Amino acid sequence: PESPEEWQQYALSDEQVDFFKENGYVAGVPLLDDEQIQTLRDELERFFDPDHDGRDLWYEYHANESSSDDSVLFHSLGAWRISKAFHDVLWNPSFLVPASQLLAAVADESAFASNGALPQHNGKAPVRFWHDQLFCKPARHGSVVAWHQDYSYWTRTHPMAHLTCWTGLDRATTENGCMHYVPGSHRWDLLPLTDLADNMEAIHDVLSDEQEAQFDPVPVELEAGEATFHHPRLVHGSYENRSDRPRRGLVLNVIRDGVQSATDEQILEGVPAIPEGEKMEGQFFPLLFDPQEAEQREAQTA
Repeated sequence: PESPEEWQQYALSDEQVDFFKENGYVAGVPLLDDEQIQTLRDELERFFDPDHDGRDLWYEYHANESSSDDSVLFHSLGAWRISKAFHDVLWNPSFLVPASQLLAAVADESAFASNGALPQHNGKAPVRFWHDQLFCKPARHGSVVAWHQDYSYWTRTHPMAHLTCWTGLDRATTENGCMHYVPGSHRWDLLPLTDLADNMEAIHDVLSDEQEAQFDPVPVELEAGEATFHHPRLVHGSYENRSDRPRRGLVLNVIRDGVQSATDEQILEGVPAIPEGEKMEGQFFPLLFDPQEAEQREAQTA
């Protein structure tokens, strides 16, 4: 995009941002067209062969994260390092503009006032890449992704200013294992980690009575190419795929610029450690969108 109007076409409405703040998610955001979907599907197909080119570049690769051969969950991190298509999708403006708006809603700006972070600008936050994921459930025997909060897995980074975007590479329905959310659970405290790929209901072992009373999941069905964005503390999960169709999903996880390492240990497999307290940045965590810089560039071309 080269003008404010061109950028604005990708922006969420005030009503959508308010819905996110109230419920912890916003769904049905158009992200990919048919050609982009097919390109990503074709690239994904070769990843199912464990001996594919670039296999040593994955942060994680699980041909089946479930413990059962009869229930399959393909899960991987790092496709952007292996495939040009999965790399280029990170800079899709239909992803970056909503992500910038919603990160501004997630982040506590007081935490970024003095740590070298780029500033918010006109209600948008600077977007830095965290990591991608692929979650694929084959037809008829796709496994669950059990209830969890994403930030429970991400405490090696802080402060919490993260955002998840889940995009369907297939139509996602209740029959083939679409995402389910627990609205309002983004206001809960951080929960302990429980089982991810076998016991769908393991989270109930760690919920309080008040949380149990509020636990009322809603399904979020999507057309292929549509996305849902959710808060890092929102409880979510997905049930089995018992349909005759696959359910393939691309996840893009981002952080507000200024999020720091919370450990001296390696944050992702194969990535050099970032010392505790230092900003997440560099070639593995590129800055995807700076709203202030984008506006200045637009002004120069106007």
